[in-house]
Amino acid sequence: MSGPASVYSGKLAVLYEGQGDVSSFRQLAERLGVPLRNAGTADFGAQEAFFLSWRDGSLKLLDRELPKAGGLTVEVEPRAGEQRSWPAPKQGPLAQALGRKTRTVVDATTGWGQDALHIFRMGYELTCLERSPVMAELLADGFRRLAELEWMQRLAPVSPRLIQGDAIAVLANLDSRPDCVYLDPMFPPKRKKSALAKKSMVVLRALSGDDQDKEQLFEAAFKAAGRRIVVKSPDYAEPLGGKPNESFQGKLLRYDVYLKS
Repeated sequence: MSGPASVYSGKLAVLYEGQGDVSSFRQLAERLGVPLRNAGTADFGAQEAFFLSWRDGSLKLLDRELPKAGGLTVEVEPRAGEQRSWPAPKQGPLAQALGRKTRTVVDATTGWGQDALHIFRMGYELTCLERSPVMAELLADGFRRLAELEWMQRLAPVSPRLIQGDAIAVLANLDSRPDCVYLDPMFPPKRKKSALAKKSMVVLRALSGDDQDKEQLFEAAFKAAGRRIVVKSPDYAEPLGGKPNESFQGKLLRYDVYLKS
């Protein structure tokens, strides 16, 4: 895997807006190999489309075209329609796909962490893998805020574990075999002129590109999993691992389940 400097060169910078200790901003820029920009000066790179900055207590990814907008962050509160209790009931197509006997899950394509956090809130022991260094920074900040929530402090569940690195390599070197490996790779859009995708996915694709190694990732997941592999995919996509043992349908998507014999 190429280093973050080559991945994000010209696309991303860390933005200091005069709030907080500048040293944390500087350290973040150094970890990612990107410039540190100061909002009070005119030293912006002409081509940088995205900025990372702490706002309102969370690390956010800002769009250059919408600098005053709130920005994107890892949301640690439940999504609309999800239970707020812990552990939440294991209901719906995702829970069905994960299986009643599953205890440990590795999310090998964590991204913005929304499925991962839903899995965690249902009471599974969770390990998150993320190969994008910028997404890993956003996730680490999100998991820090998660740990500070009142119910996390009171109930003290085992927090999600985050590993930054290429999932294919990480899966081959896990210290224990998870019951389930969960995959949500990025598939090409159905049509070039399809309805506007969610901003978070557009940004993720712009910074990280498509997952060109989905097949190799599935093979690595199959080797690493103890019981099953669950692949989330749009309803129009061909099954990633051939015919699944089971499929559970969600809204405009499905969860394909591959069982280990």
